[in-house]
Amino acid sequence: MTHMLQIFLPMILLLARSTLTASLSMQNTFVHRRFLSPRKLTTRFATTRLFSSSIPQRQSQSTRPNRNPATKLITTPIYYVNGPPHIGHAYTSISADVLSRYHRLNTQHDGVFFQTGTDEYGQKVATTSEGKGFDSPQPFVDEVSAQFRSLLGVIDVEESVDRFIRTTEDEHAQTVSAVWNKMMENGYIYKGTYSGWYSVRDECFYNEGELVDGKAPSGSEVVMTEKEESYFFRLSAFEEPLLKFYDENPDFVQPKGRRNEVVSFVKSGLQDLSISRTSFDWGIRVPEDPAHVIYVWIDALTNYLTGANYLDKSSGQWESCWPPTVQMVGKDILRFHAVYWPAMLMAIGEELPRTVFAHGWWTVDGEKMSKSEGNVVDPFDIVEKFGSDRLRYFLCSEIGFGSDGDFSERKLVKKTNVALSNSYGNLVQRTLTMLFKNCEGGIVPPICTEDLSENDKKLLSAVRELPESTEDFLCHVQIHKYVDAVFEVVRQANVYVEEEEPFRTKKTDFRRMQVTLAVLAEAIRGISIMCLPIIPDGASKVLGMLSCGEKERNFRSVRGGEIVMGGRVVAKPKPVYMRLDDDHDDDVE
Repeated sequence: MTHMLQIFLPMILLLARSTLTASLSMQNTFVHRRFLSPRKLTTRFATTRLFSSSIPQRQSQSTRPNRNPATKLITTPIYYVNGPPHIGHAYTSISADVLSRYHRLNTQHDGVFFQTGTDEYGQKVATTSEGKGFDSPQPFVDEVSAQFRSLLGVIDVEESVDRFIRTTEDEHAQTVSAVWNKMMENGYIYKGTYSGWYSVRDECFYNEGELVDGKAPSGSEVVMTEKEESYFFRLSAFEEPLLKFYDENPDFVQPKGRRNEVVSFVKSGLQDLSISRTSFDWGIRVPEDPAHVIYVWIDALTNYLTGANYLDKSSGQWESCWPPTVQMVGKDILRFHAVYWPAMLMAIGEELPRTVFAHGWWTVDGEKMSKSEGNVVDPFDIVEKFGSDRLRYFLCSEIGFGSDGDFSERKLVKKTNVALSNSYGNLVQRTLTMLFKNCEGGIVPPICTEDLSENDKKLLSAVRELPESTEDFLCHVQIHKYVDAVFEVVRQANVYVEEEEPFRTKKTDFRRMQVTLAVLAEAIRGISIMCLPIIPDGASKVLGMLSCGEKERNFRSVRGGEIVMGGRVVAKPKPVYMRLDDDHDDDVE
């Protein structure tokens, strides 16, 4: 009883002090539409599936069990469609894709749900579409959302996506209405009047103390909104619950430095949040009060509930994947995901995500990316020039994940020439070439444990230990460390070739050459499986040349102690990563 009073007494006192009114409304049933991502992008739009749903029942935050769902829910933010995709969007999507692919390889493909999408409402979108000559925002957002969807295919993310959400979908609007009604029912929404600063570019409200030289902390212009009727979310009621949650769940916000920023912000005091507007109409209408549209961030954050099938908990999807395992965001939207979002979930009585990871920003040749400077990096152009694997490898390895980084084509070429062309690609090419030329048309020589030297065992052990030795890295979203660990074993394999010299022993000890090549084939098989989350296109091609089927492409087959390559026929090798022309002489660290 004491515990329950501690939870509800602050809310009761706030309600008693409030002189503002709140209206209660609840919708009863919905029909929703689910947009599913095809495994390979063949059209620019998603297909649909219809089924009925109902409003979920509330479960008390204080009594809800701390579940470990069977499915890992991994999300990106939904991307705002006021402009085309840039390298930052590609970075977020690739990072989440790496985690999704990794966990699928670790769980035989059935334990991950990966969702992404586009955020299509808000004043900024309405203004941008009008400025581009569109009669209404809908055809504009259709066009830009298709660009984001297309990007997923270009950077080899699309095949991993289980759900691509558009906030203009009917199902999402119904989910937003259900969440609004639940917060209203629980006493966390009230009607009042808003006066204060608002940034259209950031779609964010700021108080006087947050302004820097009369602008938002992001540098965007702000406008004064005076006495606009608005609904408010009682964010102030969650100051202590949030601080307690951060304390009890230190991994909720990562990396650690960003967690400190969030805690400091909440400790400075939370004010109730204006969550509706009447000055424009491009948005989801407030239930029972259509003169108001719902604040775009309330709408956008609810997408995670939409994807998890909040409207139909009986379907099994909600139970299998909620709460999210990792929510990947850029550091510029951390406040929304680490403060507003968990407060919303507390308000409707749902469990909070395990981790919100805020990665850093990319500069370009040392300069901040901006449209005015004309240096925004187009990921479509980069992939057309260099291929998706090279972009993925560079973004995943160039910086410590969570830090800011600097992008340049020169760096990308040099770094990927070293790692993909010289190291991994060369290892594959020379090994498979020797197998094809010296072993009966590419049949990998069968070998047994008795054939192995200590050097053979050392390399095979290094490969077989990779799933365990790298597990902690991706469980803590340290993608760069995962890449480093896998390519350290690639380096060891190249050292092994130089030490064993199969090109020499084929003349002096043919059986030794056979064993060496069989060991290398086995090592390359395991390394390539471990590379699938990072460079899926090239690693898949290598595994195809090694006659490794889909059922074998998982971490369990890497861990196994058996040498499975013996007796297989390898294809005539083709270069996977041709060395790119590089006009620069300085080396890459």
